[in-house]
Order: sequence, then structure tokens, then C-alpha cells
Amino acid sequence: MPLVPKAIKELKPYSPGKPIEEVKRELGLDVVVKLASNENPWGPSPMALKAMAGAEAGLHRYPDMMAMELRGHLAERFGVERENVVVGSGSEGIMACIMRTFLCDEDEILTAANTFVGFMVLARGSGKKLTLVPRRPDYRYDLEAMAAAVNEYTKIIYLANPDNPTGTIFTRDEFDLFMTAVPDRCLVIYDEAYFEFTAGEESFPDSMSYRYDNVITLRTFSKAYGLAGIRIGYGFAHENLIVNLMKVKPPFEPSSLAQVAGLAALDDVEFLSKTVRGTAEGMAVLVDGLKKAGFNPLASYTNFIAVPTDSAEQCATLCRRLLENGAVVRPLPAFGFPDLFRVTVGTPEENTFFLQALDKALSD
Repeated sequence: MPLVPKAIKELKPYSPGKPIEEVKRELGLDVVVKLASNENPWGPSPMALKAMAGAEAGLHRYPDMMAMELRGHLAERFGVERENVVVGSGSEGIMACIMRTFLCDEDEILTAANTFVGFMVLARGSGKKLTLVPRRPDYRYDLEAMAAAVNEYTKIIYLANPDNPTGTIFTRDEFDLFMTAVPDRCLVIYDEAYFEFTAGEESFPDSMSYRYDNVITLRTFSKAYGLAGIRIGYGFAHENLIVNLMKVKPPFEPSSLAQVAGLAALDDVEFLSKTVRGTAEGMAVLVDGLKKAGFNPLASYTNFIAVPTDSAEQCATLCRRLLENGAVVRPLPAFGFPDLFRVTVGTPEENTFFLQALDKALSD
């Protein structure tokens, strides 16, 4: 048998939830509402669906390996050059490429404790030393402590803003101060997967308003545009970073369908507006219902809500009872928060179903 690296042997794989049909069979339920994966409850962008249907005849051809049209459209939309844009199979695909491109022998990785599990898997799988900085008592990143943790070996710093799984943000002032302490040799991965849901939040540091040579912004079509199943993400950075990422990136990634879907989704202003508006309305309903039920949900700038409970035992019991009543939420022990659960904002009908299931779960 080939030797498996120690980092891979010790790596705990991401554990996804069970398929809904399997949950229905196991519990004998006719209706199950999944609010566990931060998916867009209004489906995919209609314009993206139409574009993919029109591209089927060309699937015997390889994708444009440079994704020239999509990168050009992204550059035009966000006011940069095409040479500043990279695309990949989801933002996680780009993260993996960053790891392969920039990490050398003694390099180290730094991030906040209990942040996005997808990045944590990639970081631990790299075999490099990973430093995790504890969060503030309000569950937010402690950027001051993270800056103090940077050492001569720190090469990659990961920031998710808004954060997954907490939904919290750090502010523009906090980010400005943090960047004054980050050496130019460090690469900051600034993950804005939920960027579209922060519109109107004045304190949010939109990374595209900065021009740091050592920051790469990552965004995705999975959330606000409803294209999670296609796997399409993108990033913005200095041309020198992009040039080197393109050397390492798999040559035919993302797929042809993903590229045409991304192109069309960017122009689907009506669908994006519907998603953002519906999410804000649903968020208000869920927060109100959770508070009336005795919970104190964290302030969220995403399409989900993180909810603290009194204990890990209470959280596990509540999530099980919600499941038994047909509402699938995400308990967060895998993220390092055994006493928190996360619920995605759904359609009005799904939100009502969840709150009814919550009432039943608390009454059992």
C-alpha cells in the first residue's frame, strides 16, 4: 500500500447531511424541509437555467480553459482587468489551488477558530502548521489577536466575512487596522461567499474597495445566484497572483455549463434582487420566531442564522426533535460549536414550517 501522509490519515472528512428522500423513509414523513446547507430556496437563476439548456449541444467540446468570456464579464462588472480574475469549481476549488500554488516547506496557515469547515479541511490536508485564534465572546473574529499571532512563517491568512457558520462580520475599521499589521509576504484569502447579503451594511469592508497586492477576494455563484450544484466561484487579485494561480489550476475547470451559467447569472438582476429581498424578509420572521421561543440568535449578515443553546446536550436534543418533525437544520459540533445550530432562511412556507416544527420540538 502507498504511504498515506500523516496529515491525511488524521484528517476528519466533512460529513454532509443525509439525502432528503432517505430522511423521509427513515422517519416515515411525507414532508421534510431542508434548512441546513445555506442553499438558495428560490432555486437557480432562471437566466442561468436557460443559458445551460442552450449550451447542451456543445458538451462534446472541452471548456474554454482560460474562461475568457466569463472572466471578462466579471472584470467589467467589478471594475478590474481580466488579468485580475480567476474562476474555479466553487470558491473552495480556488482555495485548493491557492494552497498548491503558494505554500512552501515551512510555511504556516493562520485563521480564526471554528470558521468555514471547507477551508479547515483544505488547511489540515495541506500538512502545514495551522494556527487557530480563539474568537471573541460575541463569536466574532478577534482580528487584533490574529494580527498578534502572525509570525515569520505565516504565509496564508484566511478571513471569511461574513463568517460561516456564525453569520457575523468584522468591520471596515477592524480590517483596516488588521492589514497594517500583515506583512506583504503573507497572502490574505478574503472569502466573501455571502457578499450579496451585506448590501446596505455601511460598516462592512467590501474588499473590492481596497487595492492590496497580497489579498485575494473569493466569491461564489452558489448562494445568491442559486448555482450550488454547478460549482462555480471566482476571485479577484493582483495580476501576479492570478498568473501563478493559472499555472496550477486544473486546465478545464470550471465546466462549460458552469461558465455559461455564471455568465447569465451575472445579468439576472431580477433574480438576485428577489433572493436578497426574500432573504431579508425571511430573516426577520425567523429571528422574531426564535426570540419568542426563548433563543437569542446571533446577528447575521448572510442567508442563515446561528442559534446558541444552553448546552451541547440541549442542542443535540433539539436538532433531533426538529428532524423528527421534518425540519432539517445543521448542528455545529463539526465547526467547533457543539451548543449552536444553524438554520437557513427559506421561502415563507419553509420558514413557517420550521417555526411550527420548533414549537412542536420544544413542546415534546
